[in-house]
Amino acid sequence: MRTKLEQIRKEAQDALEKLNVLNELDSFRIEFLGKKGKLTQILRGMGSLPPEERPKIGQLANEIRAYLEQEIERKTRQLEEAALNQRLKDEAIDVTMPGKRYYRGKLHPLSIVLNEIKDIFLGLGFEIAEGPEVELDYYNFEALNIPKNHPARDTQDTFYITENILLRTHTSPTQIRVMERQKPPIKIIVPGRVYRSDEVDATHSPIFHQVEGLVIDRNITMGDLKGTLDVFAKEMFGPRTRTQFRPHYFPFTEPSAEMDVSCASCDGVGCRVCSYTGWIEILGAGMVHPKVLMYGGIDPNEYSGFAFGMGLDRITNLKYGIDDIRLLFENDIRFLEQF
Repeated sequence: MRTKLEQIRKEAQDALEKLNVLNELDSFRIEFLGKKGKLTQILRGMGSLPPEERPKIGQLANEIRAYLEQEIERKTRQLEEAALNQRLKDEAIDVTMPGKRYYRGKLHPLSIVLNEIKDIFLGLGFEIAEGPEVELDYYNFEALNIPKNHPARDTQDTFYITENILLRTHTSPTQIRVMERQKPPIKIIVPGRVYRSDEVDATHSPIFHQVEGLVIDRNITMGDLKGTLDVFAKEMFGPRTRTQFRPHYFPFTEPSAEMDVSCASCDGVGCRVCSYTGWIEILGAGMVHPKVLMYGGIDPNEYSGFAFGMGLDRITNLKYGIDDIRLLFENDIRFLEQF
C-alpha cells in the first residue's frame, strides 16, 4: 500500500506539470482527492492492514493529501497569473494612437422650434397639456361645435378607425378634456402630432404637428389674444416683426381671425417668399365659442377665453427658410446636420 501511495504521488505530480488550463484543476482535484478519487480508494483498503501498520500508512496518506492540496494551490496561482498576463497582453492599449472622434447628436429642427415655442409660452405663464392621438369623435368634432354635416367631418379629410374613433385632425380636442377636469383659470398650450388625409407635396403631409393654445378666465377679451400672440411673434421671429389679424371663420371660436406676421425676408416690402404681399399667415385664433365652453362644463356667462392653433411645421419652415415640408420627415442627414 505504501508503494501504491507513492505511485499516486508521482502520478499526481506528472499530471499537474502537464496542466496548463485553469478549468482543468477541478477535474484533477476530483480525480485524486474526491470521494471516489484514487487516494480515497486506497485508504478504504486500510482495514486489511495489520494494526501496527495502519498509523504509518495513515500518516503517509495525510502527508500526500496535504502535499497535493499545496501543489493544487500553487498551480492555481501560477495559472491565474499566466492568464492575467495573457489578458493584459491581448488587451494592451497603445496610448500614443489617436483617439476616435465621437459626434454628438443634434436636435431635429422641429424639436428646436418646439422648444422655443414652449419657452416663450412658459414665460407667459402657460402650462403644457397633452391628449391622445387616437381620439373620440365627440372630442374631435362635436364638443368643438362641429356638427355632423360639417365638411371637416368628410372621410376624405379624416382617418376614421370606427364610426366614433379616429386619428385626431387637430390638437383642439385636448381643450375639452382639460376643461372637463380643470376649472378656470386655464392657461395651456398643447403641442402634438395630428393626422389628415392629404396628398404629400411641398406644403402638405398626412402627418404634421400643431401647437394649440387656450386661455379661460373672467373678463378675457380679444385684446388679450392679440397682445399674447404679438409677444409670441416678436419672440419667435424677431423684435421688428409686426402682426395683423384678418376676420376668418372657425366653428369653435367667435369671433375668429387669422394672424399674419410681416415677412422676415423682405421686412414687409414684398418678395417671392410672401407672394409680394409683405405678410405671411401663421395661425388661426379667436374667442372660444360659448357652446364649446358649455361642452367643457364652463359657464359662458361667467367666463370667457381665447384659443389659437399654429402649424409647427409651418413655423419651422418660416424660421429656417425651408420651402418643402417633406424635408422635415425624410431624415436626410445632409439636411438635418445643418441645424
